[in-house]
Amino acid sequence: MHVLDYVVLVVYFFILIGIGIYCARRIHKQEDYLLGGRGFGKLLQTFAAFGAGTGSSDPINTARSTFVGGMSGMWSVMFWLFVTPFYWITGVWYRRMRHLTLGDWYVERYESKRLGAAYSIFGVLFFMIYGSMFFTAIATTAEPMIGETVNVLGSQVPLKYVLIPTVAVVVLLYGMAGGLAAAYYTDLLQGICIIALSVMLIPLGLTALQNASNLNPTGAMAGTEVMHDQLPKSFFDIITSSAAEFSVYYLLAIVFANLAGIVVQPHFIATGGGSAKSEQDARVGLVVGNFLKRFCTLGWVLTALIAAALYADIPELVDHPDRTWGYASMHLLGPGFRGLMLACLLAALMSSVDAQMVVGAGLILRNLYMPFIKPKGTEKEFLWIGRIVGVVVVGGSVVFALTIFDMLGQLKLTFWFPLVFAAPFWVGMYWRRASTRAAWITVIYCLLFFFIIPFFGPKVIPALRTNESLMQLTLHTRTTQQVPMSKSDLRREYSREVKLWNDSMEKVQGDEKERLQQLEPSLSPDGNTLSLPFRDGVKEMVADKTRQPKVKNLGGKSIFWDSVDPIDPSVKPEVVKTEELDDYTIRETLAYPRGTVLQVKGNLKLNLVLYKPFLDMQTMSASSLNALELVPKIVMPFLVMIGLSFFTPRNSEEALDRYYAKMKTPVVPDPDADAKNLIERLADKEFLKSRKLFPDSDLEIQRPTFADIFGFVACFLTCFAIIGVAMWIATIGT
Repeated sequence: MHVLDYVVLVVYFFILIGIGIYCARRIHKQEDYLLGGRGFGKLLQTFAAFGAGTGSSDPINTARSTFVGGMSGMWSVMFWLFVTPFYWITGVWYRRMRHLTLGDWYVERYESKRLGAAYSIFGVLFFMIYGSMFFTAIATTAEPMIGETVNVLGSQVPLKYVLIPTVAVVVLLYGMAGGLAAAYYTDLLQGICIIALSVMLIPLGLTALQNASNLNPTGAMAGTEVMHDQLPKSFFDIITSSAAEFSVYYLLAIVFANLAGIVVQPHFIATGGGSAKSEQDARVGLVVGNFLKRFCTLGWVLTALIAAALYADIPELVDHPDRTWGYASMHLLGPGFRGLMLACLLAALMSSVDAQMVVGAGLILRNLYMPFIKPKGTEKEFLWIGRIVGVVVVGGSVVFALTIFDMLGQLKLTFWFPLVFAAPFWVGMYWRRASTRAAWITVIYCLLFFFIIPFFGPKVIPALRTNESLMQLTLHTRTTQQVPMSKSDLRREYSREVKLWNDSMEKVQGDEKERLQQLEPSLSPDGNTLSLPFRDGVKEMVADKTRQPKVKNLGGKSIFWDSVDPIDPSVKPEVVKTEELDDYTIRETLAYPRGTVLQVKGNLKLNLVLYKPFLDMQTMSASSLNALELVPKIVMPFLVMIGLSFFTPRNSEEALDRYYAKMKTPVVPDPDADAKNLIERLADKEFLKSRKLFPDSDLEIQRPTFADIFGFVACFLTCFAIIGVAMWIATIGT
């Protein structure tokens, strides 16, 4: 990177810290620090939702998946798309709660400070894991731009050990000073940066494609035409690409898991609408902010497609597709603009972590410190405690990032983690019969079946690890298909062959070297023909005619454990069956030799064990197994919660009446008028009953208004419009 790039970063950091200092002057009480005084309109709520929902891992994950598998890679981020319409409904909830943390909601609805404390511990752990994914992403992207190591006091230190703590300190400085207001104002700035990031590389990349003499020798094709000319047709299939990492079933399971779990992600009390001036500001900000992210995703996909065409023959990206975004930034942007790009990626990280830090601090303050350590204290004292404990949230994210450093693993963990508290929230929101004791047992059930038994069970009962029925592997097949080579395939092969040729030249001398010099591989100017003369006889490969083997290995994975491997690592699977599917496709079935001694590693997948008596899972794909594993995690907590609520004591009618009256009473922005309105509505039993869809039942489902129905339908149509835009992008340049 150039010195101008570092100047841009330093200036950017000072601007953020300045915003924090400015906002600090407006903080006088907890509500000011934790929710910005509930004074934010549609613009700031939009960018708060956009910033909190858009992390630095999102463009990196999208670029990686798209570089490898084409446009279907967008689903690594776009699986949230069909959850977005529900935000039109939930945005109102968080404003009507009138709470400072979601832990406060559990305290009120279930009349249990201890349940609120348990939720606060869950929330802080969730933030640490979720935030660590963003820190990991920014370090991965920065490596191609800055280098894998940096010089610190004369020693070479891995970049992540310098960059991640530095960014964390900046977030702490402005977040601790200015609270949620600082987070929101920086989110506005950073949201603009993220949008810039989403489109910045597209015109530069298309120009580079058009001007590349090796890709467009006549200069007659536009950049999008070059992209289609170079890449396989499968790269422009948005749904059924064989390279996609998420099957349709897994995507559906993730959508339902996200819908169930998103409502209890702790930052939603703020970015989900609780910090807005009004209910309309809350729902518009939440929906528009998240749809804005979906459109940005399309920009990330197009950028990655450009990179896949432009850098198909770069070994670094073939081996490490995570670096696609950073590599493209380094080679397409000039001095100063590289720093701006890194600043944009930092913005994506900070706009998520800053809100999480403030909300996490609120959880520790209001649901642990105040109820159990020091209930009586001054607002000034509580504000300082809130600022200090924010260090715990950010510090934990840094520790996780430096120890795990695995974005995909961190992402999968966030799918099920919120489900621990999801059922008590959903059931308690709509059903008066939901009880405190049932909520506690449901949470304990989730912890037992999601974490404790899978992790500690095999340690307590070692026989589980030697149980042969639990050592089953999925059917291992290796399918080899002869597919026509695209021009990008020829370039990748050319790059590989030139390296082999250069290595051979270094090993020989004299006449043999002179002979090899005449046999250098060559690629025709139009990129259509690759000649490999130094092989046994001259071999030619022609785009769209010559076929190359594409090997797909499926299965061979443990069903009930993280992995099952031979004790002797030298033992490999052998071919036990060969089938010819068509003229160009052969499928081989593999298995370990008879008598191979296996050993299990990792945790027990307890939720899959539940299917063992009913399903043969050996023929299922990894994605289908992942989907099956999510289903009990989604469904069982609701069954436990509902079933136990019938047999456990109800909560007090007084507390239930007060809570449900509040959730049926629209918010008045003026706090005094709102408090008066709540008292009047609580006394008006007939009005509250008239708002119920089922008036004479324990179900507290409200009658939908015209605005509810119209907004929800409009959001669903927008989802399909976004998919339509993606399909249109796939056709540009054909």
